[in-house]
Amino acid sequence: MAAMSRSLALAFFFFFFLCSASIVSADDSFLQCLSASIPSQLLYTQSSPSYTSVLDAAVRNPKFLTNTTRPVWIITPTNASHVQAAVLCGRRNSVRLRIRSGGHDYEGLSYRSERPEVFAVLDLVNVRSVRVDAQSGTAWVDSGATLGEMYYAIGKAGGQIAFPGGLCPTVGVGGHFSGGGFGMLLRKYGLAADNVIDAVLVDAKGRLLDKNSMGSDVFWAIRGGAGESFGIVLSWKVKLVAVPPTVTVFNIPVTVNKGAIDVLTRWQAVAPALPDDLFIRVLVQGQTASFQSLYLGTCDALLPVMRSRFPELGMNRSDCKEMTWIKSVPYIYLGSSATVEDILNRTISMDTSNKATSDYVRQVIPKDVWTTIFGWLARPNAGLMILDPYGGQIGSVPESATPFPHRGGVLYNIQYMNFWSAGGSGDAQRAWISDFYAFMAPHVSSSPREAYANYRDLDLGENVVGAGGVSGYDAGKVWGEKYFRGNYQRLAMAKGQIDPDDYFRNEQSIPPLVSGK
Repeated sequence: MAAMSRSLALAFFFFFFLCSASIVSADDSFLQCLSASIPSQLLYTQSSPSYTSVLDAAVRNPKFLTNTTRPVWIITPTNASHVQAAVLCGRRNSVRLRIRSGGHDYEGLSYRSERPEVFAVLDLVNVRSVRVDAQSGTAWVDSGATLGEMYYAIGKAGGQIAFPGGLCPTVGVGGHFSGGGFGMLLRKYGLAADNVIDAVLVDAKGRLLDKNSMGSDVFWAIRGGAGESFGIVLSWKVKLVAVPPTVTVFNIPVTVNKGAIDVLTRWQAVAPALPDDLFIRVLVQGQTASFQSLYLGTCDALLPVMRSRFPELGMNRSDCKEMTWIKSVPYIYLGSSATVEDILNRTISMDTSNKATSDYVRQVIPKDVWTTIFGWLARPNAGLMILDPYGGQIGSVPESATPFPHRGGVLYNIQYMNFWSAGGSGDAQRAWISDFYAFMAPHVSSSPREAYANYRDLDLGENVVGAGGVSGYDAGKVWGEKYFRGNYQRLAMAKGQIDPDDYFRNEQSIPPLVSGK
């Protein structure tokens, strides 16, 4: 009787196991795999109470809060072993990962998909250390840190060191560096990516690699070539740059009625040829062009340069604001009342949605065209233009030195942006950008019409995934050569070396080009 009871018990257990196993989906298998290596409090499913708040915390564009494919899981690792486990579990269970550092991806591809897809988001919000070595002039910066957090740490470490990254303090380091990254120091010190000297990468096999072990082609690729295509960059070693104890900023608005068209026409030739210490960008909105500048020096030194090189702007001593470099960071982007501590704030206003795209200008746009452009900017539902001058250091680097190819011969970059209320459709604003972009075609670069990878725009093209589950090289060229010109093929070959199965994939990731195939 006891033997029979044991037999019945074993039979029941076996039946229960089979039934349980039959309802354990691949989704459950992935979660079980993660749970073996990652604490449960770092894992979120769609049924988790905190799922929505964790996912939406770093969404920077309200239009992506609805009507999009969301991740089935969110993973918030705190160290490299968690990231390695996520990759290995993902590969084992056919679950792809999308990598989010700051959430500023213009198309939201770090946390959403344009197509139906089962995927997880690896959110690096807890991988955000900044370790500055002022003596060696270097820093290790984790991908989940924001530019503001990096700048703050650099400012605390010394008054005469800086880093040439972008303006927006809430942008995540990981995406910014991997797309190139430029800001007010670009004419003096080039891109953020130009100043990366080492990195730590988790590849599609779960290996932890540095500059030497990942190989020269992959290290070249992640510095401006869409780093999320090649793996997960956990940390970057960067070279810090020297700045004087006093820098000077100014912001001079000029309306059309006060000669903005003439001043802007002249700016195109002047700004890229100024001394490298002087950067003057332009924000063009409505009927006003605002000339915003950072000069690495005092007002007394700046005034004679402006009077001799760009007198049309009419800059004078009352326009000058002198301060330290670290104080210029919040002043330029957040306004005159902002403090250095404000750049540590990771939240942004979610009142408006937006759409953006970009161009590069290699020949001066004539005055009569600028007259027409201001007509476009006066239309209902019009957006704005941001013009960033090149020349200087960024133009002295060969196109092939990094994946970022927009170097010699570029006068300036244009970013087009438009905004609408968070609850609105944005149809009219998107139509304005599309029509204005078409109008600008004869006046910007061509063959290819260049674009900046960090101003990602899916209207430029999307990958086509073939029968083998791998993105096609030729379809990728449609958008890839706009971002990377002649460097696109080398990027695809680097992808073929480290991720030939295209595990790290999104709508505009680099497709693999494998030798012999």
